[in-house]
Amino acid sequence: MQLDEGERGFSFLKEGPLDMRMDPSTGVSAKEIVNKWSEKELAELFKEYGEERRYRQAARAIVEARRKKTIETTTELADIIAKAIGRSKKKLHPATLVFQALRISVNRELESIEKGVKDAIEILAPGGRVGVLSFHRLEDRIVKNIFRSVSKPFKKMVDMKETHIYPMLKLLSKKPLIPTFQESRSNRRARSAKLRVAERL
Repeated sequence: MQLDEGERGFSFLKEGPLDMRMDPSTGVSAKEIVNKWSEKELAELFKEYGEERRYRQAARAIVEARRKKTIETTTELADIIAKAIGRSKKKLHPATLVFQALRISVNRELESIEKGVKDAIEILAPGGRVGVLSFHRLEDRIVKNIFRSVSKPFKKMVDMKETHIYPMLKLLSKKPLIPTFQESRSNRRARSAKLRVAERL
């Protein structure tokens, strides 16, 4: 629900401080990233975590804007991005992918997903199931790769950093479950959701 609270700084549709931290008491805010990172670092962030095709234009526009004044709010940043890259054919707001990239980076979301899924697999009892709901390709790719790596016959996933062996899983569907047309119409946030489920052998 924090995504709907303008004062938390997640939404480009609501005026709020450029924060985006799930826990406002820790970590680096989006404001710090936007105003202090180099143009190259911002471009790489938007490319990797936002998969924004016009990542260079977005980064350049931010750097040019902050030379005049510090970028303070969500709507300021959204306007800067919108003027720099314009609207896409997918009907997304121009700032959508840039805001996604910033939120992922601020909250270290991809690292958290990987750790969370691996921890869940480890504590599963035989016959237990784990389901993971993701909302964009970067998340889903991590889940898919982890599930596949522990579901191959006669092969267990080894975490080289921890020299840890995880239990074997059976995928309960080859492709992720996605919302029906009716569900997407009644709940717009469901339109990009993907659910993958696996069972411990």
